[in-house]
Amino acid sequence: MSKQKAARRARRVHTPEFKAEAVKLVKEGGRRVAELSRDLGLADSLVRTWVRQADVDAGNGPAGVLTTAEKEELSHLRREVKVLRMEREILKRAAFFAKENA
Repeated sequence: MSKQKAARRARRVHTPEFKAEAVKLVKEGGRRVAELSRDLGLADSLVRTWVRQADVDAGNGPAGVLTTAEKEELSHLRREVKVLRMEREILKRAAFFAKENA
């Protein structure tokens, strides 16, 4: 793929409702992943990932795989840890300069 073509292609964001409907069509509607992917203009792997994640969220996935809620919580906690580490570093530097100027 050329750089120009890659630059024009924006990353698409799909709503949870859209993903749930696609999974429902595969699971309950009898549609094959390849067929649905082609109709929606999506990669097969993307739809398969959604179906697999829906199984995990329903409690039918392999052991040790995180649910969507757990992934969101982990992401939130990682961001929080990053902020806290930055704040701690700022406080260390402030304490250092306060000692130096005292």
